[in-house]
Amino acid sequence: MNTAIERYLADHPRVVDTVTVVTLFVLFIVGARITLPGATRHEALWPAAIIAVSACAGVLLSRSRPRTAVVVTTVCALTASALGYLVTALILAPAMVAIYWLAILTDRRTTRVYCLGMIATLVTTTTFLDPLDHPLLLKTVAPIAYVLVPVASGSARRMRRAYLDAVHARAEFAERTREEEARHRVTEERMRIARELHDVVAHHLALANAQATTAAHLARSNPEQTRRMLTDLTDTTSSALRELKATVGLLRHADDVDAPLEPAPGLSRLPELIDAVRSAGVEVVLTTTGRERPLSPGVDLTAYRIVQEALTNITKHAVGATASVLLAYSADRLTITVTNNAGVTALADTSARPPANAPTHPPAPGVGFGLIGMRERAQSVGGNLEAGHRPEGGFEVSTALPLYPQPPEEEERTP
Repeated sequence: MNTAIERYLADHPRVVDTVTVVTLFVLFIVGARITLPGATRHEALWPAAIIAVSACAGVLLSRSRPRTAVVVTTVCALTASALGYLVTALILAPAMVAIYWLAILTDRRTTRVYCLGMIATLVTTTTFLDPLDHPLLLKTVAPIAYVLVPVASGSARRMRRAYLDAVHARAEFAERTREEEARHRVTEERMRIARELHDVVAHHLALANAQATTAAHLARSNPEQTRRMLTDLTDTTSSALRELKATVGLLRHADDVDAPLEPAPGLSRLPELIDAVRSAGVEVVLTTTGRERPLSPGVDLTAYRIVQEALTNITKHAVGATASVLLAYSADRLTITVTNNAGVTALADTSARPPANAPTHPPAPGVGFGLIGMRERAQSVGGNLEAGHRPEGGFEVSTALPLYPQPPEEEERTP
């Protein structure tokens, strides 16, 4: 109910001001006719009418110039008191409306200053300039009460309005924050899926290309080895389809019904990866130092994908080279180093050299996201990655990932 009234008042200010001014004029005239028993009554109404018109004109300035409105209505009230009119709430009604709007539209300090000034001038005038010698109580306590009531009401409304504005601002800020967080999460998820798709597709297509190229080269000279290469090619494409299905399955809705997805790969599948790379013509040596420790799923997947991408780039750009994978476990980190002994840039996506006996396609500069993806993966779990040429030739990728050990009871159950 109160909200509807406030909304109407805010939407129709001119109508409200007109009704208010007419009401105040009538109340002022009625108040001018009120006298105490035995006191002399003013027979002429024209002085009261002039003062009422002036006070109501001051009230019309309450919204735009609240300070001026308070001064004008206060002067009118003082004039009425000096002429012998009894200062009642009806006479002070225009001044009360003006101070009410002042309390709403200005700050607390301004309201306090004008309130005290208004009380001081009213009490002084009614006490010392009253020609009819009205009772002291009506000249002191009554004006103070008449002023304090609208000041308190206006201050309460101002604080309520400020509180509602603060609540709305917090709600808007919370909404913007939720939207920004949602966009941030969507972006992160999109980047994660993009990295997964890049790793899966790039790795298996590189292997398939290397195996097909080798098989075509050996088709006439070594049919038996060609058949083995084609068998490996079938396994590679099947593995690619399985991993691609698992990755794309992340985009499905929760209520989609389909076969269960296989778990995310980890370092436990490193031997399978190395066998696939060897079938493409790259000899890989795996070395592990330190005590192997359990990894969290995120770190395990990151380690596998980094090794996979590094070996994939060797397969694409340095067929025939010898690669080495070193897993070094320490107290709190796992360091992975993948190197090759090729005399050319073997792991850089942007400076690739095609394998021998294969069609040559000059790489476009600035293309390739392998190193970027590996670095992003390492940073996503709190690690870092370095990649560059080796002084003795070849290329090296090194990453240090933090270990997140499982709880003791889970570690004991881990075989």
